[in-house]
Amino acid sequence: MKSLNGIVAAIVVLIVAVVAVGLYRVIAPGKGPGAHLTTAYNGIIPAEKLLRVPVSGVYPGGTASGLAPDMKNPLADDPDAVARGMKDFDTFNCSGCHMANGGGGMGPALSNHKWIYRASPANIYLDIVQGRSAGMPAFGAMLPDRTVWELVAYVQSLSEAPLKGFGTTTPAPQPIEQVAAGRTQSPTPWKFTEPMPPEGKKPGTSPQNYQPAAPTPFPATPPTGTIVASTPAANNGP
Repeated sequence: MKSLNGIVAAIVVLIVAVVAVGLYRVIAPGKGPGAHLTTAYNGIIPAEKLLRVPVSGVYPGGTASGLAPDMKNPLADDPDAVARGMKDFDTFNCSGCHMANGGGGMGPALSNHKWIYRASPANIYLDIVQGRSAGMPAFGAMLPDRTVWELVAYVQSLSEAPLKGFGTTTPAPQPIEQVAAGRTQSPTPWKFTEPMPPEGKKPGTSPQNYQPAAPTPFPATPPTGTIVASTPAANNGP
């Protein structure tokens, strides 16, 4: 009986301790142990080389001599880097701002060829590590260096959209779009495309069953006997 009382007492003490710790973190947030932050750079590429990566494409005298505008991803030969980057993209909530498949939301789209701070792997790396204005956080002290390069590989895979040429010839090709992320998930989403539907049409709806997203106030050709109210002409004076 005494041993049973001792076990019950130990359980009660443990529950009280857990509740006390939880209340302390609620009452005094930020006082407990937080995320592990790195104190020094220890990346795959030496820091002095990353300092030579230009953010813009404007160079004194028009030459990039002494800089490294096209530094490669050190994981470029790793066949699984893109797939791991896809998992990292969701794990670290990149999709919370950039949406599934990098389609764009609160953060800019990553699935096209429009880049704000250049498109080289090292530039994408620095975007993630340093952060950028207008809302991009700096993850350099929170993410392992290899994880950042995996994200770089995935982001570059997302941006491999077809039709890279500037302008199109006649006849213009039929526009396409990625298959929705809810229907397929792949580290190379541009390999899964479908014809872009007309405006207001739901994906997967055949032309025969097409219904507009919202009803129009009047049909294109009103039926016989329909009276359509007209707007009175403005009175411009005598």
